[in-house]
Amino acid sequence: MRVITIMFLSMALASAPCSAQIEPQTIQPGEKMHTPGKNWFMAITDNAGYIYDATTGEMQGLISLSSQTPAVQPSMARHEFYAAASYYSRGSYGARTDILTIHDFDNLSPVAEVDIPDKITALGFRAYIGMMSGGRHVGVSNMTPAQSVSIVDIEKRNFVGEISTPGCSLIMPVDNNDFMTICGDGTLKLVGLGDDGRETNRSRSSPFFDVQEDAVYDWPEPTAGGWLLVSVAGKAFTAKADGSRINISKPWDMVASEDAADNWWPGGNQLIAVHKSLGLAYLIVHQGEQYSFREPGTEIWVFSLDAQRRIARMVFEKPVANVMVTQEDEPLLIVSGEEGGIEIYDALRFTHERTIEGPTGIYEDF
Repeated sequence: MRVITIMFLSMALASAPCSAQIEPQTIQPGEKMHTPGKNWFMAITDNAGYIYDATTGEMQGLISLSSQTPAVQPSMARHEFYAAASYYSRGSYGARTDILTIHDFDNLSPVAEVDIPDKITALGFRAYIGMMSGGRHVGVSNMTPAQSVSIVDIEKRNFVGEISTPGCSLIMPVDNNDFMTICGDGTLKLVGLGDDGRETNRSRSSPFFDVQEDAVYDWPEPTAGGWLLVSVAGKAFTAKADGSRINISKPWDMVASEDAADNWWPGGNQLIAVHKSLGLAYLIVHQGEQYSFREPGTEIWVFSLDAQRRIARMVFEKPVANVMVTQEDEPLLIVSGEEGGIEIYDALRFTHERTIEGPTGIYEDF
């Protein structure tokens, strides 16, 4: 097993927020954004999506978002971005309007809006919005506190309907235009959609985790054939849909017994990333109490999903809270801490490539 020690340098100014370091870059009339490369990514903050080329470190564009936008869903096929958002007539209060805004790739401007129920879950989690496998329907999570999913037809630009998912949250798209969602009773629910985006059937798995003893994180990651789920104690599960059935693997340990004895645990905000074709998982870990699951980490552990074992450790001098990996053949690792600044590493050699003086937030690849 390789152990790589890395100096993590924060570029944030002590006297100003990190975003103040970024000079505004706007696309002027007539300008167009370049076609996104394989290692482009978006850093989503409270009110904007910053688009970067991880190879050069250059900012390529900026999308204006609501402070109540949970995540952004890109579509390379349609050259569009989809952002769910809540707006209030008086800024922070007043009459509420929820919409799915559609931005184009050319100038990043809104080109359409679709009214959806005023219920979206305005928390910064990637899986609160998801595009179904057919590429025509986008789901948006709702919480009032009743939980449901709004389905939007992005081809016809209309709201299809609302699917009730009581006790279940997040959207994990699978084949056949279907999606899974994680439920509080320790199960997964599978909802089937027809070509029109309306529900056709649903099924449920057997319980596979205990929400009181060892809950799974609300940050599922897509793999080559399904989804990777990680528990607070470091148990890993792979979930796949087979028709109307849900297959969940036996758990394996990302945190071995000897690591747990030394008080190593997963933690952070965007705490795990998966390179789908290479079958590699990158997990942020820290030493502390077992249920300190939001604590940033001092290491990132690299795992082979096929072998179900750790193959490398990256050690940081300053804690990291977010990790993302690009999906090209020679991937790059996007890492940031709580003090600001984005660090780019070679995801296979673990060498530092560059620093971007950008905002921390949820990272989304294309």
